[in-house]
Amino acid sequence: MKCNEIESNAKNQKHVAKFEKVLDGRGHPIRGLVVRDGRYYARLSAPHHKTGMLVVQRIPLKTKDDIAVESKAQAVTELKRLQTQRDEGTLPVLHRTPKFSDYVTQYLDLISTGNGAKKPATIQKERSILKDWVKSLGDLRLDQIKRVHINRFKEGRIKDGISERTTALDIIAVRNVFKRAVNEGYIQRLPMEGMKTVKKAPDKRPYFTNAEIESVCSSATSFENGQQLSDYIRLMALCGARRNEALGVQWADVDFEKGKLHLCRQVSQFGIQTLKNDKGRDVDFSPMLRTHLADMFKRRAPDSIWLFPSSRRGEKDNPCTSFQKTFKLARIAAKLPNFHFHDCRHHFISICVMSGIDYMTIAEWVGHSDGGILIGKVYGHLADGHKKAMASKVNFAPTIVEKSEVA
Repeated sequence: MKCNEIESNAKNQKHVAKFEKVLDGRGHPIRGLVVRDGRYYARLSAPHHKTGMLVVQRIPLKTKDDIAVESKAQAVTELKRLQTQRDEGTLPVLHRTPKFSDYVTQYLDLISTGNGAKKPATIQKERSILKDWVKSLGDLRLDQIKRVHINRFKEGRIKDGISERTTALDIIAVRNVFKRAVNEGYIQRLPMEGMKTVKKAPDKRPYFTNAEIESVCSSATSFENGQQLSDYIRLMALCGARRNEALGVQWADVDFEKGKLHLCRQVSQFGIQTLKNDKGRDVDFSPMLRTHLADMFKRRAPDSIWLFPSSRRGEKDNPCTSFQKTFKLARIAAKLPNFHFHDCRHHFISICVMSGIDYMTIAEWVGHSDGGILIGKVYGHLADGHKKAMASKVNFAPTIVEKSEVA
């Protein structure tokens, strides 16, 4: 190193400001308070967010409005506030937190591996949603993100024409990220804590009649894999299975003897997985469901265990993962462009309710764990006719009970 460089470094070292004690009115040092270059710091012993061990840290003192203190009196006040928070266990994060963009990457890696790993479809949805959050909050550190940032994002989405329901799902996805950040000690509370959410009921799904569903099935036979698609639509309309659940049915799941269809897996572009909530269920045969499955059994592919095997499976016995291409053509041909696969499930539940079947039984068939509460809320109006018929059977007249019956 050259002499002039050594001299330059020495000068710089001499001008480095040092931490100095702050004195009270009597000239005594104020315990835990230091100053450097006019900036006040608290010298505080607090648990490390990872190890839990007590470490001494110098914390720049700020007011509640996140403004640096400007006087000794303010510094003393803020020091006491930090000390109180430490004693109460509510001390804010004192270390530098990662940027939101970096932490989202870390979060997605965490939910993709280990015992707590989420399903691939769920991860894909969260990844897609969090991309928009990263665009908005990516450069902010976790502890810098406040409720105002969440509200600003939400307002922007609604302004862009995004539905309130979709925006609510956006909030749920980012809340998952912040929940993990709280568990890891990066932040103390969720930035959306206390934020009021407007609960909006989902738009009512249109009811498609048997004739309309049959018209889609008939139109499907004109296209590639049309017979399979037709069988697929009818099956969902007759048992209430979700679209990926229906694709996951094997012939071993069809019990003609006991009259039950067992749903225990789902098939999608992400592969074969267990059902939602990892619970299988049985759907009891109705006469039409039995007839449809028996008809399918006669036409089954002899080299496949699946009700809907892939037409391009080759030597491997793979299930079909989607009928989307043929389905779009079929519903246009049937002049029902707004018909969706989930409308089959809606049709099944509606028919069950209008047939007078109790909500708990329907809930078991379609995989609801609430005992029929949701079905009552959404479909209860369809049961009015059945309720009137049942009311006519209520008899308040006195009845004579035979002695033999009492015995």
